[in-house]
Amino acid sequence: MSPSDLFVIPFDDWVNILVRDWLVPNFRPLFRTLQVPVTMVLNGLEDVLGLVPMPVTTLALALLAWKTAGRGIAIFTVLGFTFINMIGLWPQTMTTLSMIVTSVLFCALIGVPLGIVAARSNIVWKVARPVLDVMQTIPSFVYLVPIVMLFGVGMAPGIIATVVFALPPIVRLTNLGIRSVRADLVEAAEAFGSTAWQMLIEVQLPLAMRTIMAGLNQTLMLALSMVVIAALIGAGGLGLVVNTGLGRLDVGGATAGGVGIVILAIVLDRITQGLAERNAVTSFSLRQALMNIIGLKGAQPVGGTGKAA
Repeated sequence: MSPSDLFVIPFDDWVNILVRDWLVPNFRPLFRTLQVPVTMVLNGLEDVLGLVPMPVTTLALALLAWKTAGRGIAIFTVLGFTFINMIGLWPQTMTTLSMIVTSVLFCALIGVPLGIVAARSNIVWKVARPVLDVMQTIPSFVYLVPIVMLFGVGMAPGIIATVVFALPPIVRLTNLGIRSVRADLVEAAEAFGSTAWQMLIEVQLPLAMRTIMAGLNQTLMLALSMVVIAALIGAGGLGLVVNTGLGRLDVGGATAGGVGIVILAIVLDRITQGLAERNAVTSFSLRQALMNIIGLKGAQPVGGTGKAA
């Protein structure tokens, strides 16, 4: 005897009724409208990256890598991108890069404010936490079927699936970073009469920035993994190269696409890690917090005489 001998729950039928019979007929035009800003940002980035010559793009990323992660990563960026260009995958790499930047941008625009709200409200966090658990643990392929039914196929639906898949880390770590701010700084700011906005901007976000950037780094890595899978619903780039090689049993083509993804992942990972280290606040005194709150930081001399009044 087992429970299924007595009663079977038609869970798959319930999901089909919810998505196929209710959401799609009633809300598909709304969902198609929601992808318009994604399409605009993606097309703009893709056009810019497609028009800029390969040496200019490589030099710009190498300089950024040098400034944030050191000379070794800058040299690796130049060599890696040169290799990608020489194996004929530069256009696909730029398409993948535009998809990743677009996905991470929308993840940050959604995830950071949501993490701030969750950090300020235990009720919001209790509601958001199980939702984030589901989003983070459900297999990535499962996202593709409802995304196709609601948004269609193409690069924009692929990015939307990527945003849904890559969003949880930045929400979780933004919440964690703000909740980890020293209690004495928060209490002092409140006692000094600071507003919630002043406390957030001048005290909590600077101290939480390293944790938030770590969440952004994890979101970027998840986005890079998901844009490969998104090629199954019409997204292009290196993911399409890998999936085409898989479908044709072309080990060389699939390996070339995979190597391009690895190079791009290493460069972006080291750059975001370097940005996290540069923006980290290792120490933040009570005096600094109060000076920031009352606006004394960077105050100009009075009267233009070069001396304080």
